[in-house]
Amino acid sequence: MRSGKPLMPHHPTVAFRAFALMLCLMLLPACQPDPTPATDPVGMAAQSKPMPAIRPVDAINVLAARLLARDGAGFARLAVPPDLHARLETGWRAGSTRWPLDELPLDGRLPGMLASLQEKDALAKFKVTFRRQFAGADRDIHMAIRTLTQFGGQYVQKEAAYTNDERDHVGQAIAALSNWALAAPLSDTPRADRFFTALTAAAQRSGIDGKAGKAAFAKLGMQSSLNRMSPFIATLLAQLRTQYGLDIDASLRGLNVQLLEQTGDSARLRLRYQLAGSDIDAIVPAVRIDGHWYLADFVTRAEASLVASTGAGKPASP
Repeated sequence: MRSGKPLMPHHPTVAFRAFALMLCLMLLPACQPDPTPATDPVGMAAQSKPMPAIRPVDAINVLAARLLARDGAGFARLAVPPDLHARLETGWRAGSTRWPLDELPLDGRLPGMLASLQEKDALAKFKVTFRRQFAGADRDIHMAIRTLTQFGGQYVQKEAAYTNDERDHVGQAIAALSNWALAAPLSDTPRADRFFTALTAAAQRSGIDGKAGKAAFAKLGMQSSLNRMSPFIATLLAQLRTQYGLDIDASLRGLNVQLLEQTGDSARLRLRYQLAGSDIDAIVPAVRIDGHWYLADFVTRAEASLVASTGAGKPASP
């Protein structure tokens, strides 16, 4: 950052990857909000078997409840029909899919980030890198944010795998997060120290061997991997809220969901909520399979993730 040159989206430093993930990871909950407050996430996670969606709007509600409960395995189970879930579990063991982690921007970098956060003296290394490249460098950080925003917007518009409704939704989320990032104290050293202290501890507690890469997820399987990743992502969300003022749970709880239309086993839902102080208004399709409702795009991408071990059929991470 101190060189005066703007950072490009694939800058090689670990610190920038962490910064990019901090910004981009928020797109996952932005696409799955919930109108119903969850005041007891731990209690919700302990429910023996949350039920699949009976109404079209509940295709969102049940998933958002799992997100608020930090229940990644439960999210995966309710996001797709049981037979597809079973095939995804098999695919995890075979290394042919990482869905629903595939829904995360930069999903392919997660093993590498875990490995970096689990290194000996990782926290000290992150602090040194931050002070050298980011501390007080508001101008350079803003240039990086604008570059990421431009790159992300262009990607969404050009990527054929996105529908027009998805382009509109993700485009709104990118703009909202960009506005947040430009105003957030991202160059503040004490906040960054607390952020990386929490994140390195969470990565080390996860029990996922980052050095093993994708093989670690295959060995654990889908349910165990998601159970171990959930606290890590929960820590990231908590730190974004406490250090940088980005409250994703508030966005989830403030969502308004309406059924626009239903034709047989297909439906269109309207989502309205606030993300980082910006109003988001989006359309999401839902589909009924064997009597239960699911978000159509999730089902499609989960199926596509099983096509080949290379991930053919799913959109690549920007």
